[in-house]
Amino acid sequence: MDWNLRTCGRRGHITYAPDEEQLRARLHARTPLGEAWRCLRCGDYVLGRPRGSGPADNAPEVMRGRALRDAVILRLLAVERIARALLILAAAYLIWRFRAHHDAIQRGFNEDLPLLRPLAEKLHYNLDQSSIVHTLRTVIEARTATLAAVALGLLVYGILQIVEGVGLWMLKRWGEYFAVVATSLGLPIEIYELTEKITVFRVGALIINIAAVLYLLLTKRLFGLRGGKAAYEAERHEASLLEVEAAGTVPPGRPQRQPVP
Repeated sequence: MDWNLRTCGRRGHITYAPDEEQLRARLHARTPLGEAWRCLRCGDYVLGRPRGSGPADNAPEVMRGRALRDAVILRLLAVERIARALLILAAAYLIWRFRAHHDAIQRGFNEDLPLLRPLAEKLHYNLDQSSIVHTLRTVIEARTATLAAVALGLLVYGILQIVEGVGLWMLKRWGEYFAVVATSLGLPIEIYELTEKITVFRVGALIINIAAVLYLLLTKRLFGLRGGKAAYEAERHEASLLEVEAAGTVPPGRPQRQPVP
């Protein structure tokens, strides 16, 4: 997939007319339909006036190539983390509300459960051995302090997920480190849950989290892996089109300005 063309198709092209005449000529073309300018992201010529102009040093920084692909993947992870955070925070709120009406719900459960026994017997369903009833009984009979601790724990966990999602969405390196550490700490719990019961949701969540950790560790070269940050910056840097064309304007024999990662 050409990530440059894909992004231009969604967001539009980015054209810029630099003040430097020689560089301006390399990005400009005249056609029978009018003037055209090269997109700084995908390199295609776009009919019409440029979206911006000025000194080359003031041109917009355009993410291209591998850096653009990585940004899309990280933001997909960020959306997944924020969506999970919203579900966790909703669960924390419901538990806290349940705690406020704990006594009334417990009385209603104890009073209504016997009324379901005749119907359950006709359906050949054993309420006493039901895992659903057992789970409900465990939750309902939990102490108020326990429910408050669970709600608080979910609240903290949800906030951490939001912080992780924001860091990934903003493409910050601290967000990548935070995501690896936070996700890795949760993997043993997810594996333990699979030993109790295997569900599609649990297996899917475990696969996503393991893939996210491996992707961040290896592609972002975190914790010094594969050369660390310096090697990552050197690998990911793909010179912008403006830098490429500016390099072509340097007279032979004169040292070219090295792009800054």
